[in-house]
Amino acid sequence: MKKTFIAAGVLAALSATTALAQDGPVVGVSWSNFQEERWKTDEAAIKAALEEAGATYISTDAQSSASKQLSDVESLIAQGADALIILAQDSQAIGPAVTAAVNEGIPVVGYDRLIEDPNAFYLTFDNVEVGRMQARAVLEEQPTGNYVMIKGSPTDPNADFLRGGQQEVLQEAIDAGDITIVAEAYTDGWLPANAQRNMEQILTAQDNNVDAVVASNDGTAGGAIAALTAQGMDGIPVSGQDGDHAALNRIAQGTQTVSVWKDARDLGREAGEIAVALAGGTAMDAIEGAEEWTSPGGTTLIAKFLEPVPITADNLTTVTDAGWITVEALCQGVENGPAPCN
Repeated sequence: MKKTFIAAGVLAALSATTALAQDGPVVGVSWSNFQEERWKTDEAAIKAALEEAGATYISTDAQSSASKQLSDVESLIAQGADALIILAQDSQAIGPAVTAAVNEGIPVVGYDRLIEDPNAFYLTFDNVEVGRMQARAVLEEQPTGNYVMIKGSPTDPNADFLRGGQQEVLQEAIDAGDITIVAEAYTDGWLPANAQRNMEQILTAQDNNVDAVVASNDGTAGGAIAALTAQGMDGIPVSGQDGDHAALNRIAQGTQTVSVWKDARDLGREAGEIAVALAGGTAMDAIEGAEEWTSPGGTTLIAKFLEPVPITADNLTTVTDAGWITVEALCQGVENGPAPCN
């Protein structure tokens, strides 16, 4: 009898603990895909923030399909999501999903990619400044010659934000006749293979007469560098962003000039904390650091912008000191490179 009461007490305690755990909000995350290395880092940061807040994490992977992402969001709503974080595959196509969530009283965080809807809180880094940083680094290395612009996905507004920032920096050199943009191409889905194919076609069309490449992220930079390497042209200035480990290693090796580091751990943590706050009834404009911002499409949104950091051969210790990458991973295959690979 005594054992029975003890067992019953344990079960009751476990039930109470489970119920307590379920008292927190459920946050659904709709990922466009996990093609890029960085999304796993973002996910870990979001999960950590939600766990700390007593919230539950559920997620879906749209696998680069805009139509699948619509059904994914419906699924997250059906599973009882109290807030949504959406990394949009297509900023326009995602509209009906946001409307469906808002109609259910579910707040939405547009994660790192603009969703042109005033009902979606926009959280990202300053992507125009990222573009400026990319162009500055390449221009410093190669102040003259023929430039190629490898852009991001045409369905992602960030691609044009980046391109606008790049142009701001390059315009003076273009006007002076110091540099010429000989080709530019969007990269469908941000896929490195598409960037490589575009770069191969551009090199063929230009008879390899290319002096610098402004690529918009580390994936597209990797694709461009693969095409350059095949032609014996590795080492010409190439930009990127995200701080992918492979890209940082390329900087140490000298085949990539810059990766604008957007610490995904900060972005993920912020997203988790904001989603929990919104689920609890906090108004979008009451989020710390939020500001009113008008998009290029003329939509007024509430947004929060984090600050990026350009990583070059001169400051590689920044990412190792921050624990973003180990010295061993950064310096793999590097001999007598920049600090800390020297």
